[in-house]
Amino acid sequence: MQTNITREEAWTLLNEYNKEEFHIEHGEIVEKTMRYFAKEMGHDEEFWGIVGLLHDLDFELYPDEHCTKCQEIMREKGISDDVIHACASHGYGITVDIKPEHEMEKVLYAVDELTGLIGAVAIMRPSKSVQDLELKSVKKKFKTPKFAAGCSREVIEQGAQMLGWELDYLIERTLDALRTFRP
Repeated sequence: MQTNITREEAWTLLNEYNKEEFHIEHGEIVEKTMRYFAKEMGHDEEFWGIVGLLHDLDFELYPDEHCTKCQEIMREKGISDDVIHACASHGYGITVDIKPEHEMEKVLYAVDELTGLIGAVAIMRPSKSVQDLELKSVKKKFKTPKFAAGCSREVIEQGAQMLGWELDYLIERTLDALRTFRP
């Protein structure tokens, strides 16, 4: 899998289509999480990171066309099919029928929602940090459907299954990733 866009170009593109700090920060969080997993799993950190950064490119402006509009935008910009497929596949079963095939796409599918859930758990803690956040705290909130209701538990569980990982393992590894760059 390869990319023909630099991180700097991806950052510029993300900011062209996203103005809300939340969406830009989410792109950065997923980028850094994907880089962590790429390094741990022996893959191309740059490619995984760019996909993480761009995965929600279209969400702010085109929420009803999420994962569809991004394909159009990226094709117009001449971005490689590998990046387009990877970004679009995280909407599998929700907005598109593009199934995550590569290990990286499966990781993206799983951690996109999970990083949001973990972030919501962290800000509820006195420390407001992932550094002292434990698996049991995340699992407790995971089992509370009304907490961070926008974070699909079903998608997180499907992502873990696609990877052949236990849910606890996915959560622990994602916490490990977040601890490398989040307070």
